[in-house]
Amino acid sequence: MNKKALSLVVAAGLALSASLASAETVLRASHQFPGGKGDVRDEMVQLIAEEVKKADVGLTVQVYPGQSLFDAKEQWGAMVRGRLDMTALPLDYASGRHPEFSATLMPGLVRNHERAQRLNDSKFMDMIKKVINDAGVRVLSDAWLAGGFASNMRCITSPDTVEGQTMRAAGPAFDEMLAEAGASIASMPSSEIYTAMQTGVLDGANTSSGSFVSYRIYEQVTCLTAPGENALWFMYEPVLISEQSWDKLTPEQQDALAAAGQKAEEFFASKAAELDQKMVDVFRENGVEVISMSAEDYQAWLDIAKESSYKTFANNVPNGQALIDAALAVE
Repeated sequence: MNKKALSLVVAAGLALSASLASAETVLRASHQFPGGKGDVRDEMVQLIAEEVKKADVGLTVQVYPGQSLFDAKEQWGAMVRGRLDMTALPLDYASGRHPEFSATLMPGLVRNHERAQRLNDSKFMDMIKKVINDAGVRVLSDAWLAGGFASNMRCITSPDTVEGQTMRAAGPAFDEMLAEAGASIASMPSSEIYTAMQTGVLDGANTSSGSFVSYRIYEQVTCLTAPGENALWFMYEPVLISEQSWDKLTPEQQDALAAAGQKAEEFFASKAAELDQKMVDVFRENGVEVISMSAEDYQAWLDIAKESSYKTFANNVPNGQALIDAALAVE
């Protein structure tokens, strides 16, 4: 090989090395929520992507909203198997694999946003995160969303008001409580509620305040039961990353991603209560009657839950009673 050819080979090799050294590490983040429509869960993931980009550590987060990469209930399994890097996920969606996660959508266990924030730093959450970590996943951002009930048949207040209605609940604890009160249950992710109500599959549903707005459920119902002071429905919907993906990052990239996750969590905490009011305003603007549960209605539901879903959870789930006790111990 002559000197000119050798020089070209060396130059090409150096260029390739420089290209590889400067190549971005790309993480794919999937979620089920509408993208660019003001859904706070999408905004949390987009914020993480923006903050990581600004950190300039050779890391890019590509966001795939609206189930454009994975179906809602496929995301946990894909993340555990290393096929998906990140997700914003209603954790109870994975309770079929890890029944402990049903504690993060247990009727009446949270009740208000202030208590949700205290739960984040509690023994209860330490127990939940151990299950998450043992499965090969870690939490980047905590998020608790309040929610309520909506129906096109009648307003949902006391337990007897769901009798004869076909309801969607987000997880087994609510399914069991609603069934005990006389409702029929149809299970589906929140992204399918609109079509199910439109086609008569559902009479009513419960889901988060964010989902009620972003999925335009106000177009299909006549009455909304807003969270108010007695929110029976709260759900943990964190931003998660696969440990396989995390371990491939450099220390600088891990630090940048952790900092971005913390900023997204703080952003969400500042917006959480506003989501409830936004829901009330949007539903009223669209001619939907808006009510809230009385303390007596809330207690009536809680009594049913304790005799149905609480009892089942305590009897059938590893550390089930310990998880309930840890949550209830939070002042």
